[in-house]
Amino acid sequence: MGRDVHSIRRRIEAMEHILERSFRIPGINYPVGLDSIIGLVPVVGDFVAAAMGSYIVWEARNLGLPKWKLWRMGGNIALDTAIGAIPLVGDAFDLAFRSNSRNLRIIRKHLDKHHPATRTIEQ
Repeated sequence: MGRDVHSIRRRIEAMEHILERSFRIPGINYPVGLDSIIGLVPVVGDFVAAAMGSYIVWEARNLGLPKWKLWRMGGNIALDTAIGAIPLVGDAFDLAFRSNSRNLRIIRKHLDKHHPATRTIEQ
């Protein structure tokens, strides 16, 4: 639980994995995470998932990302929450629109540019 850039990056990547790709749907082998599963609970589930996704934005702020990137990340979460709250349509949207993965991509681009030593080889 360090405060160095490398530790923060690992925490963000772990949270994104839990929220977006921690399980696989049997038969079609499609990855889903807690964001999609919790989102099945009407309204409350989407707000819980948004709170968990907000942790990634909070860690990004600790990394010193510019405000416009933080706003963009917040917009991804807001869109996911707003459409995710619609019954049935929102559940399908949660499977396709991965706000936390999008936010991780924003953070990785920033870190690869400003902290290249934290790069990891993608598997």
